[in-house]
Amino acid sequence: MKVAVVGAGKVGAMVAVGLVYHGIAREIVLVDQDTARARGVALDLGYAAPMYPEVDVRAGTTDDLAGAGVVVVTAGLNEKAGGATDRSDPRGRLRLLDHNAGVFRDVVPAIAAAAPSATVMVITDPPDPLADLARSILGHDRVFSTGTVIDSLRFRVRLAHALGVTPRSVHAQIIGEHGTSGVFLWSTAAVGGVPALHLAERAGHDVDRFRAEVERAVRYANIDIIEGTGASRYGIGAVAAMLVRCVARDERTVLPVASHRPAWGTTLSLPSVLGAGGVREVIEPAMDDAERAALEASARTLREAASTVLV
Repeated sequence: MKVAVVGAGKVGAMVAVGLVYHGIAREIVLVDQDTARARGVALDLGYAAPMYPEVDVRAGTTDDLAGAGVVVVTAGLNEKAGGATDRSDPRGRLRLLDHNAGVFRDVVPAIAAAAPSATVMVITDPPDPLADLARSILGHDRVFSTGTVIDSLRFRVRLAHALGVTPRSVHAQIIGEHGTSGVFLWSTAAVGGVPALHLAERAGHDVDRFRAEVERAVRYANIDIIEGTGASRYGIGAVAAMLVRCVARDERTVLPVASHRPAWGTTLSLPSVLGAGGVREVIEPAMDDAERAALEASARTLREAASTVLV
């Protein structure tokens, strides 16, 4: 499959790395308004390509999106450059929406023209309302965002560290917005079938404090990373490559990506069957009353944000 990555900055480059290392694409095209940057990333990565499954990596223009089965969009202002690193700002990543919506109004029509049959995955922050905007421009539903997959992984890792187990044995997810209103599904978070909070209490933790500390660490993990490296890129790059694989191989893996849900009136993350063409089915999870109310609030936040950029 041919995969195009629009935006060859820190995140876009890491997406391409993951695609090469895991042998997901036969052809990778990097497109960026900074053509020298796209060419540099393609050259650098191309020199490593002989060590991995056969792949052609090159830079191109929007015309070279033609024939792509998946287009990954990372173009736009990142959190650090856009000033979205204030833990006290309830807008979080939504602070970037106005600027990055302008980028999408330039980029997405070119995708529609060159690759009308492609499945489009949005990574650019804030990904959920931007996926709504992309969907409205493209005129089809083969659009999804990376949603809360990375958030859910962070949740699992934090729980695992606190409980002394491997993250592979933790089942936990976050739904709703990839942002400050994301909903932690504590009611179904479990290790080996045992509720995570029961294990925390058994280990001597104050449950309320345990929850608060885990939520804070996960909710602001991006800022912690940015303060150390300047950009959150490695985790989301790996996640994006995995999601492309799910689409390219029609894996039908269940993951909390975000797609437009008419019942909620917006694009938001729910457990979704991801395969050829993007989201094939959504499985609404069990929630307690507080979690459902929080999801309704998160959906409202996303609807209000999207309404400011949708025509």
